[in-house]
Amino acid sequence: MKRHWMAFLLALGCVMPAAAQNQDALYARSLAATCAHCHGTDGKGAPDASLPPIAGMPRDYLSTQLKAFKAGTRPATIMHQLSKGYSDAQIDQLAAYFAAQKK
Repeated sequence: MKRHWMAFLLALGCVMPAAAQNQDALYARSLAATCAHCHGTDGKGAPDASLPPIAGMPRDYLSTQLKAFKAGTRPATIMHQLSKGYSDAQIDQLAAYFAAQKK
């Protein structure tokens, strides 16, 4: 009986990190979905949009720009308001998500 529990616990230990990664990925994707209306699905651009696609841009650049919008130091129309709704950690997650997307 002990061996079954040991095997179960070992298997659980292998699954838990993957589940946490999947949860983090799902959370980042849900944050990114809020950007789709203007920047297209996964940041690949929206048809006939005047806004730039953000998929594949460097993570540090995206993070810096979003934080500048949040601080009001980069000119924008609506991004000042939208970016204030995110914590710096969420901004970093968004930047990492969009940087990982293919253009």
